[in-house]
Amino acid sequence: MSEDASGEILVLGIGNVLWADEGFGVRAVEAFHERFEVPPGVSVVDGGTQGVYLLDHVCAARCAIVFDTIDFGLPPGTLKVLRDDEVPVWADTKMSLHQATFQELLSLARLRGRFPASITLIGVQPQTLEDFGGSLSPCVRDRLPEALRIACDELARWGVAARQRARAPAEHERLTARALALDAYEGGRPSAEAACRTGDDRFFPAPDARENG
Repeated sequence: MSEDASGEILVLGIGNVLWADEGFGVRAVEAFHERFEVPPGVSVVDGGTQGVYLLDHVCAARCAIVFDTIDFGLPPGTLKVLRDDEVPVWADTKMSLHQATFQELLSLARLRGRFPASITLIGVQPQTLEDFGGSLSPCVRDRLPEALRIACDELARWGVAARQRARAPAEHERLTARALALDAYEGGRPSAEAACRTGDDRFFPAPDARENG
């Protein structure tokens, strides 16, 4: 594979960093970008919760790696890799926590006749989701290095080398705003006493309140 073929390979992270382990995909692609340099033919994208707005990125890619939080029904922190036909475009059962958007995205790419020739989904089983403003659970964060290694192995299999950065990305090269970077995000979180962890009681009443109401 030519290393100067722009847009041939997509490295994509999807998820919502505001809901604890649902942010794994974004944190994985963020860490990948901070640690590795890739040739011009590789696009590294923080897809967040953009869903079908990522369609052009997917359609432009000949090969794609996607980091995501996946409900496999496995022990929390378990990594699972799906390739090509193993990655569901339509499914009767829920797999991805972003299924409605991620699978719609893939199905639209297929309808356009521009589905990646190779796609690898690197998913992690979450431990905690209902923690608004929370960060990754330790067992999920611990899997980031392995997820990055798998991504590098996939790129190597496609003939592209990800090289360790000699320096951190410049400010204008960042994938996310500095305030949302993992260390800043975790360091700036208020204590449990000063912040709501599960939501406003007016909208998410405690179990005993629901039972009595």
